[in-house]
Amino acid sequence: MLLVATPNICELRIPFPSSSLAQIALSSLDPKPEPRKEGISKELDVTEDILHVRWRADEARILRVSISSFLKHLSLVVETMDLFGSPVA
Repeated sequence: MLLVATPNICELRIPFPSSSLAQIALSSLDPKPEPRKEGISKELDVTEDILHVRWRADEARILRVSISSFLKHLSLVVETMDLFGSPVA
């Protein structure tokens, strides 16, 4: 996992064992809207087996809360993938 941060902007790149698992993670995490729409934006996409996440926020506090919430959801998604195994093609 690679984290790149500048003031009120953060980029996270999360590698997965396959592109299909990265796509499943994207599908699971993308529909989660921010509780506070103003002051923050989050973009997710997948390139090959890497999930890319980019945040922009007006305040560092809002950015921190959003990243923390995202990482909790990501942890749950990864634990679920581990529990159920690789998807059937």
